[in-house]
Amino acid sequence: MNVVQLLVRAARTFPERPALLLGDTVRFDYATLGERCARIATWLRRQRGCTPGARVALWLGNDIAYLEVLNACWWAGLAAVPINGKLHPREVAWIVADCGASLLWTSEGQVQALREALAETGSDCEVLAVHGASHAAALACEPMPPTHCAPEALAWLFYTSGTTGRPKGVMLTHRNLLAMTACYFSDVDSIEAEDAIVYAAPMSHGAGLYSLAFMARAARHVVPRSGGFDAAELTGLAANVGRLCLFAAPTIVKRIVDHVIASGASVAGFKTIVYGGGPMYVEDIQRALDAMGPRFVQIYGQGESPMTITALSRETLADREHPQWLARIASVGVAQSLVEVRVVDEAGREVPCGTVGEVTVRGDTVMAGYWNNPQASASALRDGWLWTGDLGVMDVAGFVTLKDRSKDVIISGGSNIYPREVEEVLLTHSAVREVAVVGQRDAEWGEVVVAYVVAEGVDAHSLDLHCVEHIARFKRPKHYRFVASLPKNHYGKVLKTELRERLRD
Repeated sequence: MNVVQLLVRAARTFPERPALLLGDTVRFDYATLGERCARIATWLRRQRGCTPGARVALWLGNDIAYLEVLNACWWAGLAAVPINGKLHPREVAWIVADCGASLLWTSEGQVQALREALAETGSDCEVLAVHGASHAAALACEPMPPTHCAPEALAWLFYTSGTTGRPKGVMLTHRNLLAMTACYFSDVDSIEAEDAIVYAAPMSHGAGLYSLAFMARAARHVVPRSGGFDAAELTGLAANVGRLCLFAAPTIVKRIVDHVIASGASVAGFKTIVYGGGPMYVEDIQRALDAMGPRFVQIYGQGESPMTITALSRETLADREHPQWLARIASVGVAQSLVEVRVVDEAGREVPCGTVGEVTVRGDTVMAGYWNNPQASASALRDGWLWTGDLGVMDVAGFVTLKDRSKDVIISGGSNIYPREVEEVLLTHSAVREVAVVGQRDAEWGEVVVAYVVAEGVDAHSLDLHCVEHIARFKRPKHYRFVASLPKNHYGKVLKTELRERLRD
């Protein structure tokens, strides 16, 4: 079944329900949204020659056109490749070339930079601007019926950085996305027609994935006029739109809470805030509950099992009388209903309760594999289980508490940053001899990037400018520490554990 059937059903059964809002203004009802997607799908198939299974990329910030272009891809039987809007054009060009995308939608202001970056890779991908002439031409086409897709067909190609510094394309099928949507209803929250999801976090990631659950209930979708996160804007939307739901990184949650406490803004219009994508410290979630009440649900997932490994329910977070309450709110919850979760040793044997091991997950939410990367697929998927690379413990009631990551990923503001990628860029500077990048705990961002650099004749400002030329701004080191040498073991491997200890000290 094609995931676009969720929109098809909503448009057919509830045509007059408000579907898409810009701020607090309704732009399209479900009938209109469905028709626009069907028209764009016709244009993609007949005017641009996209055949079923072809990849179409989206490199956009949160935009009123995002959902219609995304769903138009599925309507036409194509695979969508949503790309983080914060990435550098060269990073985007690499992804486009890797997946062989034939078309890419972006904003008018990014078209030229992206065309130049694509030219460097030799890609012949066509770059289109939303709200531009091609978009208008697509909307003038006759609508086509939705395309049938097998459950195993590729629906969403999600690029997530790897430890090698190059991103990996996570292949998410229609079955994966439908199972994820079912998990939302069973383990995260119920949705009524009057509810509204607001896209304060990037639609290319978890926030956009959750659009499917709200599409299934013909509920409302709200794009903030700012295109992103602004605490005052969100509290205003909660008051004006009502029954507001959102997915947020812990950083966003903290800023909302700070604003509510400082301004005294009403929280009555918020229904549910789902948080995930990084560690939420116990003191922060306690403060959030104190300020906003039982409106929170935590999820733990990865791109490889999107939003769907464990969940910590609203009821558990609110149950302060439970003797294990503090331990449980420090956890990431219990396995979601359509998956199995185990904590195992290096041989794949389940470890006793309370023993640290690697978290593994199995179920219909787990990816089909990595795009054109059989070696990485074989490493991550073993005997039907996804090995997450996260270390944790499980208690007798099934609550999982994460302890560390076996990989060196830094999670800052809900975004994954892989040290190798930053290190490789810094090492291209002629003055840099050696570098090691680690994460440092930060109260606001969860973690920030710190680079230990062995170099001569260069300062932090120059290195910062160098990074901006090659990678997204959010990946840049927050701090540079210039050292005479890096600590290493007898085999010459940099001891990052020692560097992290220096930061803690």
